[in-house]
Amino acid sequence: MKLPVGTYTFEFSRGPESISSRRTVKVSADTRKQEFKVERWIDPSKLGWWSGDHHIHAAGCAHYTKPTEGVHAADMMRHCLGEDLKVGANLTWGPCFDYQKQFFTGAIDKVSQYPYLLRYDVEVSGFGSHQSGHLCLLRLKDQMYPGGDSDKHWPTLCLNTLKWAKAQGALVGPAHSGWGLQVETTDLPNYIVPPFDGIGANEYIVDVTHMVPGPNGASVPAVDFLSMVDTPYVWELNMWYNTLNVGFRTRISGETDFPCIYGERVGLGRSYVKLDGKLDYNSWCEGIRAGKNYVSDGKSHIFDFKVGDVLMGQNGSELKMREGGTVHVSAKVAARLAEKPQPEIKKRPYSEKPYWDLERGRIEGTREVRVEAIVNGYAVTNQIIQADGNLRNLEFNLPIKKSSWVALRILPSSHTNPIFVVIDDKPIRASRRSAEWCLKGVDRCWSQKERHIAEKEKGEARAAYDHARDVYKTLVAESQSE
Repeated sequence: MKLPVGTYTFEFSRGPESISSRRTVKVSADTRKQEFKVERWIDPSKLGWWSGDHHIHAAGCAHYTKPTEGVHAADMMRHCLGEDLKVGANLTWGPCFDYQKQFFTGAIDKVSQYPYLLRYDVEVSGFGSHQSGHLCLLRLKDQMYPGGDSDKHWPTLCLNTLKWAKAQGALVGPAHSGWGLQVETTDLPNYIVPPFDGIGANEYIVDVTHMVPGPNGASVPAVDFLSMVDTPYVWELNMWYNTLNVGFRTRISGETDFPCIYGERVGLGRSYVKLDGKLDYNSWCEGIRAGKNYVSDGKSHIFDFKVGDVLMGQNGSELKMREGGTVHVSAKVAARLAEKPQPEIKKRPYSEKPYWDLERGRIEGTREVRVEAIVNGYAVTNQIIQADGNLRNLEFNLPIKKSSWVALRILPSSHTNPIFVVIDDKPIRASRRSAEWCLKGVDRCWSQKERHIAEKEKGEARAAYDHARDVYKTLVAESQSE
């Protein structure tokens, strides 16, 4: 970097796990070198938790000289290295599809520098079924839907795209989940039926009811995860909470959608996946499928979440009990806020950026945040911790009367995947209101998406939506009155 003689103030950091520092330097004609050492406040990878952003782009949207071409793998690798992001899923999408498709290999890119891994995959965005909700397709073996060599022939029904990807063993889920699910409330969960008029987890309300053939022909869920962190948290979480409440077991994963939703940097939304062995991309994806991860803005962390003797992500995240009773919940938790508050973030509506940020969770006049225990979508108790970067052991005792799901969160900064408490082998049917909300959502979604589905797929689409209606009608009848 060539600098004229003068005085400069440098700010330096390396992602949210580091402490941002400032230094003033006088540059003279003789100045040749300055060294800046980044200080960490936490390193989840040393505890076996590996960060990743499943949704970044090398082209399109903001600040690319040629948006239809973008940049190459080496450039995206620099972004990941600069933010200490261990896994980057570099997704080819509509405007850049024909140029960027050449870099797909079905494996991690050669620019990867262990433990920093970059892989090209696909976001169905700007083509095909994108009007019903964009889809992240990770760990593909073949990036091209049969019938052509570009993006002009893809299905217009999300479920058809998902069937093709799942047959390859891909990890799949809606992108930027909250778009189209906007509501005028801060309640979680809430039962307001949103417009379903966007490109987020809209058709998910249908797809989550479907099982499809996996790579060995066995039936697997059509959707693995919902994306979190890059849209307003109430809109994202409400869809997830309501479908968990009727027994579905979709997990969550964190994303940034760089540089389309957020152009500042990669890794503003992250998944931290617990792996017992060496990091590799396939295992990282499988960790999300199994729910061995929490999502975060990187400013707070929830490690080793456990209910009874079941760790999140192990044995299906399922704790079986013969009858209701009290369960013991534990986790290791850390968060770090600057000592000086940022009221300009705290006072913004949750529908304005940054959507997830630990500063929003600061308890007024303190350096504290609230860690909440969630049962079936509701915060049933909490503990307050100092957000000073120190790791703390937390414990809760929760009464569970019926089959339920349990999670921990620091809202809106981090959220675990659930652990499912199954009592007397009965499925989770926690809320009739949730089941009714889902049923109404199918009709609302169809009213918005029917016109975007190709005529040749209309019959399949009607059958897919009718199947979802039948499932939710059954779930309404089976669900508790709450």
